Amino acid sequence: MTSETSSDLPANAALFVPDANERLTPAIILSATDSARNTIIDEIRSRYGRDYNIKFAATGGECLELTKSLLAKKVPIALFLIQLDDLGDWHGDALLQKLRFVVPSARRVALIPAIRFGDSFDELRTGVAEGRYDTYLGIPRGQRDEEFHTAIVEYLSDWGWSVAAPEVAYLQIVADGPSPELSAIRDFLDRMGMPVEIYHPDSVVGRDILASVEGDSELPVLSRLGKPPLSRPTVSEVAATIFGTPDTIPEGTVADLLVIGAGPAGLAAAVYGASEGLSTTVIEQGAIGGQAGTSSMIRNYLGFPRGISGMRLAQRARIQASRFGAQFFSGEGVTEIEINDEYDHHHVRVGDARICARAIVIATGVAYRRFGVRGCEDLVGSGVYYGAATSAAREMTGREVVVVGGGNSAGQAAMHLSRFAKSVTIAIRRESLTETMSDYLIREIEASPCITVKGHTEVVDGGGEGHLEWLELRNNKSQTSERVEASGLFLLLGAAPTCDWIPQQIKRDEHSFLVTGRSMPKEYWQDGVPPAFLETTVPGIFAVGDVRSGSMKRVASASGEGASAVPLVHEHLQRVRLANLTPRH
Repeated sequence: MTSETSSDLPANAALFVPDANERLTPAIILSATDSARNTIIDEIRSRYGRDYNIKFAATGGECLELTKSLLAKKVPIALFLIQLDDLGDWHGDALLQKLRFVVPSARRVALIPAIRFGDSFDELRTGVAEGRYDTYLGIPRGQRDEEFHTAIVEYLSDWGWSVAAPEVAYLQIVADGPSPELSAIRDFLDRMGMPVEIYHPDSVVGRDILASVEGDSELPVLSRLGKPPLSRPTVSEVAATIFGTPDTIPEGTVADLLVIGAGPAGLAAAVYGASEGLSTTVIEQGAIGGQAGTSSMIRNYLGFPRGISGMRLAQRARIQASRFGAQFFSGEGVTEIEINDEYDHHHVRVGDARICARAIVIATGVAYRRFGVRGCEDLVGSGVYYGAATSAAREMTGREVVVVGGGNSAGQAAMHLSRFAKSVTIAIRRESLTETMSDYLIREIEASPCITVKGHTEVVDGGGEGHLEWLELRNNKSQTSERVEASGLFLLLGAAPTCDWIPQQIKRDEHSFLVTGRSMPKEYWQDGVPPAFLETTVPGIFAVGDVRSGSMKRVASASGEGASAVPLVHEHLQRVRLANLTPRH
């Protein structure tokens, strides 16, 4: 799908997948090479020829013609491998830039002989920074160049998750069109890394699923392998089918560590706590990964030079923590912490269940502020979304989209949407992005042909018949307004801490973030000693990540705080053990 695609598509054009017997031909890996042609042919065909249709071109012009032919036949292109040399009438660098416009959803890899890396490093770095290609790789010099293939597999995996319909789905949904319920379920499952397919009620698969429902059914209907279908389920019910519910914890169980929130900070606490032998339970109200899990691509996280999606990062951390023994529950949040000095542990309420834990790490992060514009709020889930809503990106193919927000999350959302949408407008109240967004993202946005940044701009109204169709934008400097067509509005408005359920004994700052350590007013110190670095006013209860007053609001710093909390938990547990050994008078 090109950036010039017509927008006269139905609102749910990208919602449904074909039945199994109607699937598209295998996706394409297309390479244009010159001197390394035979090497690349051998490497790509031998590794990927079973699952992908491999195509090769000798010149840039041939590559473009082949690309246009494939697009005309609606054959998906997953990956371009282009040598950075003269390819007939095109140079590889210019060809990659052109392909970015023609097939924005495909991943683009620049190939260069290893011997030229030193002389070409500045050029390669600039090409990635400006978005002309996703990465650069040395052309393999022999068999089993696993570093080369690791990069290829990562990009194919990213394309398969974000662009293609899954070949093997964990869950199936029957729906007759977009709805807030469907949007919430899809977003949850996508963020959990659970492949899902959506079928129309009149399709073969849809009719079979509906026929298996006992009694009356309401759409959407969720089909689960080996379990009865769920009619119009809530996100909590969907989550319960994956992780179970806290009421299954045996009566009398007391965990060493309860982590509330499973964003980067909570996941790090779970990994380090469980790996060090603490019995660890994790409660997450939404999808594992928290707000960071909605990011389509995090490029500045340490150790991932090609970037990693928030979903993948969260998925790996969850699996890692689970292998050490951590237990996860998702889809329902904590509603109360019961603080009682008579016990050596705290009680936490999750729905009707009560969880007991000797130490608690609060890592609930922040939530996007509500927009408050009535016409838009009425269409949440039907073109209007809070957060990046990566699951909705495919539905924006060939359409106009507006992103509200000037932080990194907004920039990442805009870049991801630009792979699908006809145009993406970033609306910000400030004059520019320089004060609120990382430089690498600003450069990528400036180089994107379909992203426009509108400063001094606010969305003041919007509407549509059952789905977003238009927005009213106002310039807060000139006070002039304009009405624009829009099929998607993604709201990343800044955030407020999610602390309403936390007892008042735990001190907050003037913005409701949790206060810890030496930031605590001295009247809360005990015997002239401040709480530990991440400890709140209640011994044994710690706060980490975005919910903590003074935190850096970055994925890496949140992960560091989560890991740093575990030694403090050990110290608290040791104090509790010693106190239990001391006779009470």
